[in-house]
Amino acid sequence: MAADDDTAAPAQLDSATRGEEEEEAAAKPLLSPPSASAAAPAAQESLEELDRRYAPYARRDAYGPMGRGPLGAAEAARLAVAAVLLLPLRVVAAVLLLVAYYLVCRVCTLGVEEEREGGEGPGDGYARLQGWRRDAVVRCGRKLARAMLFVFGFYRIREDDRRVAGAEDEDLGKSEYLGRPGAIVSNHVSHLDILYHMSSSLPSFVAKRSVARLPLVGLISKCMGCIFVQRESKASDFKGVSGAVTGRIQRAHRQKDSPMMLLFPEGTTTNGDYLLPFKTGAFLAKAPVRPVILRYPYKRFSPAWDSMDGARHVLLLLCQFANYLEVVHLPVYYPSEQEKDDPKLYASNVRKLMAVEGNLILSDLGLADKRVYHAALNGNSLPSALHHKDD
Repeated sequence: MAADDDTAAPAQLDSATRGEEEEEAAAKPLLSPPSASAAAPAAQESLEELDRRYAPYARRDAYGPMGRGPLGAAEAARLAVAAVLLLPLRVVAAVLLLVAYYLVCRVCTLGVEEEREGGEGPGDGYARLQGWRRDAVVRCGRKLARAMLFVFGFYRIREDDRRVAGAEDEDLGKSEYLGRPGAIVSNHVSHLDILYHMSSSLPSFVAKRSVARLPLVGLISKCMGCIFVQRESKASDFKGVSGAVTGRIQRAHRQKDSPMMLLFPEGTTTNGDYLLPFKTGAFLAKAPVRPVILRYPYKRFSPAWDSMDGARHVLLLLCQFANYLEVVHLPVYYPSEQEKDDPKLYASNVRKLMAVEGNLILSDLGLADKRVYHAALNGNSLPSALHHKDD
């Protein structure tokens, strides 16, 4: 099991007896009241140890791990009032905005034949919309996505452009010679990340094939040019996620009207303070990328989707009156010839740049470690979690 160097050393100093005690404590639900008061210190110590070991996924807000921590009387009263008054208004407003964008997409696709899945890979849906249709989808999508963020409490978004004076003209000159960026690479903190990027540039992204069949959302995702994949598919004639993404990035790199791809190279969400190892999918196309860094400051509830289920996260998010988002836009990263030949090097260099510019901590943990952490919080034994780590 991978772990940060800072936490690995103390773990090695633990005695065998303490290791057995922690394993027994981890086998119990850490977020449930202990059966005896004497067991409380041991369980609490085990929870703190897990939070140190799996720091990129640990919640430190007022609601505690997985949003199940005990609340004070004032916070509980605030949550109850928001659930009665604020939550219904936000849900209704969000549905109205979603329906409005669906109607825009429906009008823009009238008389246009959808490009469906073929023998070589997933279809493009309505990714090739052109002229006024594409313009309407993009303009309305960006404005309505920003309106949705406003409804969710993001009244003001702080955006920081780290490019120096004259860098915009320099990027423009490079883009004319080297081509436009084919992908946006971003750290992954919350399900709200996609909503922000929609409001900023309306890129395409990878989604499960089942999303294409959802009411309202299905047509919208097709108009955005999303790549729908069947992750369980083993068919030999299916290009797979990597091939489809690479092809779409190369097209966006060459064609100005083609939507860029939005990719989260970490492969999972964190609490926003760390940056996990990057997968190479966004860098196989050898095209320039545009790095973006997201951070969600908070006072009580953290919008980071790290260690709680989706329904609870959405509920608590909508019950918080004001939410905050800070965005750092970095210059387009043009890979060297060496980076083009070595996607791992390309991904590593972009990751290091984002860590420095965003003041993020590099971590070696990944999705498998996140599952182990969640299993321990839910009361599953560590050996059992480790057994399913690579599933």
